[in-house]
This record gives sequence, structure tokens and C-alpha cells, in this order.
Amino acid sequence: MEYLDQNNAQRLRKIIILLSVILPLAVAALFGFKIEGVTIFRSLPAVYATINALTAVCLVAALLAIKKKNVELHFRWIRVALVLSLLFLVMYVLYHLTSPTTHFGDTNGDGEVDIVEKTKVGGLAILYYVILISHILLSIAVVPLVLFAYLFARTGQIDRHRKLVRFAFPFWLYVAVSGVLVYVLISPYYV
Repeated sequence: MEYLDQNNAQRLRKIIILLSVILPLAVAALFGFKIEGVTIFRSLPAVYATINALTAVCLVAALLAIKKKNVELHFRWIRVALVLSLLFLVMYVLYHLTSPTTHFGDTNGDGEVDIVEKTKVGGLAILYYVILISHILLSIAVVPLVLFAYLFARTGQIDRHRKLVRFAFPFWLYVAVSGVLVYVLISPYYV
């Protein structure tokens, strides 16, 4: 693997900081804006849940590769995981721009969860929201962690890379796995 020069590294640092601020704000803004009449993206949650699962597999494969000191294979798996994460983000945005909000427990699909529906889902709603909220918060944190860890590796700062990966890896893996769990839990309520 060829290391990046300082000019490219400095440019990437600025891009990472910008992305770390803009992405969460842009995704949050999505929920106030809808493109009506577009139904082609309604099946994307199943696709991006699969992408999350594949990302988790890539992360585990990357971990196994680096444990065997195969840096090149590790790097390839991480690049695939990064591409999958970007693909997930694009699909997530497309879905949420064009689809109605799905509410956990909304069995009749009317957009509201009434007392009868709340009673039916019971404590499962608490589990769902704990996983969902932790998934969302960690997905915000994981962007700069992962991108800076990648940058440190690409600039030859291996000690800094290793220190940051101790936090970035478990968070990224949790976000990928919890994304699948969120989908499994809410999928019965998609309209």
C-alpha cells in the first residue's frame, strides 16, 4: 500500500471534518422533506439491511486478516466495507426522501401507533428504541472515527491508526449489526 503525501492528507482531513458535520445534519434534514409519488425505492430497507450485514462480514474478515498480519488483505476488506457503507448511505437517503415514515408497532399502517397497537408490541418497543437510538448515535460518531483511522493508515501513522481503531472498529461493527436488527424489528410495519 502506497502512503498518501502530506498535501493529500491535509485535504482529506478537511473533507473528513466537513463530512462529519454535514452528513448528520443532512440526514436529519431528510425527515422534514419528502418527494411524493416515487415508489421505486420502497424495497430499499431490505437491501440496505443486507448491505449492513455484508459490512459486518467485511469488518470481521478485515480483523481476521490483520490478526494474520496480512495488511494488504485487511486493507482490501476495509475498502469494501467503506464502499458498502457509502452505498448504504445513498440508499438510506433515497428511501427516506421518497417513502413515508414507518412507525414501530403501527400494525394498521395509518401512520400512528394507538394504545391498542402499543399494547400489542409491549416491551419489544423499548428494545427496538434502545437499539435504534444507540444505532443512530453511534452511526454519527463512527463517521469521523472510521475515516480518521483510515487516513492514519493511509499516511503511515500506524500507531495512531491502531489506537483509534480500538474505538472505531467495535462502534462500526455495532452500527452494521444493529442496522440489521433495526430492520428485522421494524420490517413487519413497512407499508
